[in-house]
Amino acid sequence: MTYLHSLPQDGALLDVLQAFPRTAAPLLEYHEVLLRGAESPFTVAERELMAAFVSSLNACDYCAGIHEGVAKNFGVEPTLLAGLIEDVDGSGLADKLKPVFRYLRKLTLTPARVTREDAEAVFTAGWDDRALHDACSVCALFNFMNRLVEGLGVEVDERYRDFSAKRLAEGGYRGLVTLLKTEQ
Repeated sequence: MTYLHSLPQDGALLDVLQAFPRTAAPLLEYHEVLLRGAESPFTVAERELMAAFVSSLNACDYCAGIHEGVAKNFGVEPTLLAGLIEDVDGSGLADKLKPVFRYLRKLTLTPARVTREDAEAVFTAGWDDRALHDACSVCALFNFMNRLVEGLGVEVDERYRDFSAKRLAEGGYRGLVTLLKTEQ
C-alpha cells in the first residue's frame, strides 16, 4: 500500500520513482555509483549487506528484505543478516568487517554519539578513508531511503521482494532508470 493518492494501493517503490522521475533518476544513479562502483574497497555483496543491515535496524522491512535478497544473490550467507542484527561480534562476519558494522549500527541508531574513536576502530581494522566514506554513505543513503519508503507507506510482499532483489542483482540500479517515465 502507498499513501499517495495518485498511485495504486499496492504500489511499490518503483511506482513512486516512476511518478517522480526528475528526482528518481539522479537518486538511482547515486545508488549505482555507490553500491556498484568498482572503486569501493567493499564488494558489492558487502555494500548490499550494509544496506540491508541499516534498513533492518530502522525496521524498514521493504528495504531490508530487498537488499538482503540482493546480498544473497551476490553470495552472502542466508543467516548472516539476522546474526548481525543480534550481535555483530558473534555473527560470523569476517573480523575485518566487524568494526565497520559496529560503526554502521551506531551511526544509524545514535548518530550524535559517533566519535573519532569509532572511526579509528575502522582504520585499525585495515580500512582507509575511502572505506569509511563509503560505509557512511551507504548508511546515510539507506537512512534516507528508509524514511522515504516508510513515509510514503510503501510495503512489499515476498513475491515482489524476490523479483526486485533478482532484478537489482542482475541489472543494477541504472537498469531501473530505463523504467522511469518522462515527467510531463
